[in-house]
Amino acid sequence: MTRGRFIAFEGGEGAGKSTQARLLADTLRARGIDVLLTREPGGTPGAEAIRNLLLDPPGEGWGAEAEALLFAAARADHVARAIRPALDAGSWVISDRFVDSSRAYQGGGGGVSDLDVLKLHRVGSGGLLPDLTLLIEIAPEVATARLARRDGGQSDAIGGRDAIYHAEVAAAFAAIAQDEPSRFARIRSDDGPEETHALVMQAIAPLFEEHQ
Repeated sequence: MTRGRFIAFEGGEGAGKSTQARLLADTLRARGIDVLLTREPGGTPGAEAIRNLLLDPPGEGWGAEAEALLFAAARADHVARAIRPALDAGSWVISDRFVDSSRAYQGGGGGVSDLDVLKLHRVGSGGLLPDLTLLIEIAPEVATARLARRDGGQSDAIGGRDAIYHAEVAAAFAAIAQDEPSRFARIRSDDGPEETHALVMQAIAPLFEEHQ
């Protein structure tokens, strides 16, 4: 049996990752491909429980190091119980965020070293990386308008952090993509979802050829 493909969507708040992940899953299913559409943190019961701790934290919340550990724990369960079994069964896995979000948020935004984030990933998830990571990029003013429509001013504990934090996250994503161009496709999402989806389909076209 041919191993499935693993695609992750990355980017900052309001970039439209979830919409694009869903549109891609729908398109692949229409082509007869079995798809696991999932998210991080989450994707399994254990990882969803950790998601609640991260996005609605108790007390004063978590420091960057504690966040990195919790994300790594959630990801380890997600990989072991959902992603690897789906790939081994020949399914395509589409994840709304993966390890590069930890590198950008807890790393670039929170100050945890990239080496430490990747070390946690190697220990917890065997260093698994997507076949392709789609970095959805958006102008800050467009993201702000989208978030206002989506959240009505109510953001989670991470999304609600200040503009400086989110600028550092965006810069970290851009740096990671620049350093690892063979694994990334960078896609602008300032236009509508259908226009962005067309760019996504162009980016993943080589995976169809390799999958045959």
